[in-house]
Amino acid sequence: MASASSLRFAVGALAAWGLLAGCGRTVAQPATLVDLKDRTLKFTLTDVDSLERDSTVGAHRFTLVFSEGLSCAQLANGVTATLNGQPMKLEPGGVPDTGVGGREVCESPRATFDFDPERWDSEPTEDLRIILQDDTHSMVLVLRDAKAKRRFLRESGVPGTLRRGQTYAYVWLPETDVLQGPAKASLIHKNSGALGVLDVRQEGNTARFTVPSETVEGQYLLRLSGTAVAQVLSCEGVAGCEGGLFHSGDVDVTVSP
Repeated sequence: MASASSLRFAVGALAAWGLLAGCGRTVAQPATLVDLKDRTLKFTLTDVDSLERDSTVGAHRFTLVFSEGLSCAQLANGVTATLNGQPMKLEPGGVPDTGVGGREVCESPRATFDFDPERWDSEPTEDLRIILQDDTHSMVLVLRDAKAKRRFLRESGVPGTLRRGQTYAYVWLPETDVLQGPAKASLIHKNSGALGVLDVRQEGNTARFTVPSETVEGQYLLRLSGTAVAQVLSCEGVAGCEGGLFHSGDVDVTVSP
């Protein structure tokens, strides 16, 4: 028969390893970059120009997240991340201490960089080079011409005016991007907040829509959005790299007969 001391030892060991049946405890394992080399880097460039909320946190941000693995990983100390030589904010991941009960969720390690849209608009288009490194390993992601301000540009007509029953075309810029379908467009009435979703026909980087003839005259926000393909030039030190370039922009417009 096992002694009381040996039973206490076994229970203590199982608790430390997070293996006690029914405890539901998720344990994050400290991970260096070499421990994460079999994961995928998932990235998103978010470029949102909102006229409703001028200072939304994360509106102009590049985010890099490790895919999930077999175990919960928390970045060990010593990892650095840069975007074109500038430091990114690292979030090590793991199990957050929320101070409340319930099922625990493992958060994947990530790195973020908030960019200045006006600065990117005035500077030349460049590749984005993201480097993660520590004493054990390095990871490199290079995206072709991704450092650029994105926008929808109207092809013709009087800016700021939309006529009922007329068709309009907006082109996604920069031209080096490849816009994935479908692009989206909507009209938001400034006074009532009523939302009208427009039927968009996409041809390459051009989004076309017709203003419905029953649209009420007045002041609106025209909101256009889409996601461009990210052209990965280099993906080193990980199993893969995948993601996209998202843009949403608001335009003040007047709908008239």
